[in-house]
Amino acid sequence: MLKFVKGCLIIVCFGWLSGFTFPQIEPEIDTLSSKMMDNSIRTVVLDAGHGGKDPGCTGVSGHKEKNVVLKIVLELGKKIKEEYPNVRVYYTRQTDVFVNLHERSAIANRNKANLFISVHCNSHPSSKFKGTETYTMGLHKSNDNLDVAKRENSVILQERDYKKTYKGFDPNSPLAHIMMANYQSAFMMNSLKLAQKIERQFKRHSDRNSYGVKQAGFLVLWETAMPSVLVEAGFMSNKSEEAYLATASGQKEVAASIFKAFQSYKEEIEN
Repeated sequence: MLKFVKGCLIIVCFGWLSGFTFPQIEPEIDTLSSKMMDNSIRTVVLDAGHGGKDPGCTGVSGHKEKNVVLKIVLELGKKIKEEYPNVRVYYTRQTDVFVNLHERSAIANRNKANLFISVHCNSHPSSKFKGTETYTMGLHKSNDNLDVAKRENSVILQERDYKKTYKGFDPNSPLAHIMMANYQSAFMMNSLKLAQKIERQFKRHSDRNSYGVKQAGFLVLWETAMPSVLVEAGFMSNKSEEAYLATASGQKEVAASIFKAFQSYKEEIEN
């Protein structure tokens, strides 16, 4: 915890020097401490990326990320509620509507979630890439990680008064992403644990190619006060993978892999 506090102080100093300030995150520190001591998984918030006026990635054959990930998330929520009726499942959206990034994390914080899972689809200029990768908050270890974070964070440009909401955060600034990347480090270890399980299940359960667990600065993870991951379920820029993600069977398979990882994580954390 001491390292976390020192890290926050350093980050705040950098933010002051650059004119970039950090938003206040609820709940407060004492509540965060109690949550960190309580390992039970009672509430999960599932986030289908993009939506409404923000389509996300558009595949080679025209399928939209926002529609694919919504179906995956609804299937995942259904599985969790069937297997664990005592676990409360909330969604950031259940229809094709636009929800800004700040509100997505606020939904998780307001409902005192123990876990936040955001599902997206990937894209790359080269159509040869196919497979999964799961992100947690952290420093960008490669330009590719930074590019993914920039793309996902750029949705704030569609929000009204985004500079005010995100305290001057510039989604095109590498420095801003690096400065905010350690802000959620209090929950880093459990976030990494879940991310590793998700990628392991993608390989074991559905024989997917996995690019592993990565770290980058996603705004939707930054403001969440609980372990959080962002899943890139596949590349819409690869025609065969787009076709797989667009089918009901592919969506159910992706949801099943994430569910198995959730199940393993819940058992390990609680026991």
